[in-house]
Amino acid sequence: MKTLVKDILLVDDSANDVTLIKNALAEANFGNNIIVAEDGEEAIDFLNTRGKFEGYTGGKPIFILLDIKMPLMDGIEVLKLIRQDPEYNMVPVIMLTSSRDTHDLQACYDIGANSFVVKPVNMHSFIQVVKELGKYWVVINELPV
Repeated sequence: MKTLVKDILLVDDSANDVTLIKNALAEANFGNNIIVAEDGEEAIDFLNTRGKFEGYTGGKPIFILLDIKMPLMDGIEVLKLIRQDPEYNMVPVIMLTSSRDTHDLQACYDIGANSFVVKPVNMHSFIQVVKELGKYWVVINELPV
């Protein structure tokens, strides 16, 4: 049986964080393609295969890394829309954010986030956290077919 390597959707408006996350996941050798949406509206475009994602045929991502504080549409609004969409509501969503706001934390879990991870300030710690997230969601976690 052939193993299908699914893409990872990364939604973050920080070019530095995107680079660090992509590099950390690449170092972990999972082999998953990383699709980047630079804000909440682009994330919704991805889910609807429109805009710069028109013609995308990669299917549902194995998981979504979603920042909260973004322009145009924040991560909490994106999470609400994902959880309302029957096609994507079972895709794991990991909030990877610099927010330590307890209201954000509670709102994300109330809406259906699978995990809430605060981005470490230290670059080495940040890379290690991303590798561990990838390992869990790509290798260890079992998803329904």
